[in-house]
Amino acid sequence: MPDKKYPAQKIAVIGAGAVGSTVAYTDMVKNLASEVLLIDLNEKKEKGEVMDIADGLSFVETGNVKGADFKDAADADIIVVTAGLAQKPGETRLDLVKKNRAVIKSIFKSIGKIKPSAIVIMISNPVDVLTHVAQKVSGLPRAQVFGTGTALDTARLRHALAVRLKVNAHSVSGFVLGEHGDSEFAAWSTVTIGGAPVTNFIKTKELDKIAEKVKNEAYEIINRKGATFYGIALTVADIIEAVLYDQNKILPLSVRLNGWNGVSGVCLGVPAVLGRKGIVKIWPLKLPSVEQKKFKKSAEAVKKYL
Repeated sequence: MPDKKYPAQKIAVIGAGAVGSTVAYTDMVKNLASEVLLIDLNEKKEKGEVMDIADGLSFVETGNVKGADFKDAADADIIVVTAGLAQKPGETRLDLVKKNRAVIKSIFKSIGKIKPSAIVIMISNPVDVLTHVAQKVSGLPRAQVFGTGTALDTARLRHALAVRLKVNAHSVSGFVLGEHGDSEFAAWSTVTIGGAPVTNFIKTKELDKIAEKVKNEAYEIINRKGATFYGIALTVADIIEAVLYDQNKILPLSVRLNGWNGVSGVCLGVPAVLGRKGIVKIWPLKLPSVEQKKFKKSAEAVKKYL
């Protein structure tokens, strides 16, 4: 249940598609707020999802799940934006830029003036570009508007390494950094298994294959079932917990950079300290030169779409 220090939290989820509805369901199951709003232009779909999710209220502590209008998100404590056109088979996340940039601008215009203390979590792809857009149009401080970044990619990496070494994923630490997309990279310098460097257990050639598999996993899932939504919903729940419980947890989120490892003016997945007021700071991690080059290359890939 949410800490008594933060009573009556309201989470607004924008978009009732596969991702948005699963995010709303997961937030309810994990008792992250007293009220969860689901908002979509397609009111028929929105209502159906709300009816289905709300059928589970008797099994959880969440007080209410309901459909709402965009303006109802204005006083939410946390706004999760999932709306936008989904990635199709054969399509990159960056292919969605023009279409979804307009969607994001329209959403914030429809919401109006947002509660000053609100936190906005961007999921819509390409998340790094659209986080940049949301920071400009939301009217909130940059620290309060960030994207899921490479948090899901990092979870995929932890799982892949856990399977390979036959340990629990909780014993794997480290990050995937950069764009949530084709230029992302596994920052092997940060990866440890039970406190020991991953290179103690797996050779570089195999690590490269694992990183490539992690990068392409979204495409594999989309080709098989049309969309990814379970992993990202749990990723968002983890992010929301870090906010509501003021955990100061370090997560690889899409944050506007100002000189981090030589990159400025673009949102990318980097280790950020996350608490109740949003991004507390970007963790001062100095990457080795090989990884810095990959990070800068990722920045250039995103910058040309801003």
